[in-house]
Amino acid sequence: MRTAKQEAFVEEYCKSGNAAQSAIKAGYSEKVAKQKGYLLKEQFAREIEEKTKKMLQDCVPGALAQLQNLSSGAISEAVRLGAVKDILDRAGYKPVERVDQTISHAEMSNEELMRELQALTGSTETIPELVN
Repeated sequence: MRTAKQEAFVEEYCKSGNAAQSAIKAGYSEKVAKQKGYLLKEQFAREIEEKTKKMLQDCVPGALAQLQNLSSGAISEAVRLGAVKDILDRAGYKPVERVDQTISHAEMSNEELMRELQALTGSTETIPELVN
């Protein structure tokens, strides 16, 4: 169970991220604020993390609305494009950034390549130029 000062510290710390200033705003003296802020931050780390996540989740609808407004109403095409990309990215439609491709056929003999070609095409014909 937290005291009123401790509760105020957690609230202030989640807003600012500054332990000493949060301790002062919560009612602790300036003399001990730095040390007390550090101790309280450590003591209530789990609660601070949970409250911070909750605060971020509460901001999501407004942020999404802002992105939607930017994607349709921004004057700059670059801003509209950026907003659209952000929306698509968050929806799981992020473009592929890099494709790694390895060539596995470089070390294969003509005979092995012929078998692979036949397997891919379903053909049993041989190509005279490829057969030694």
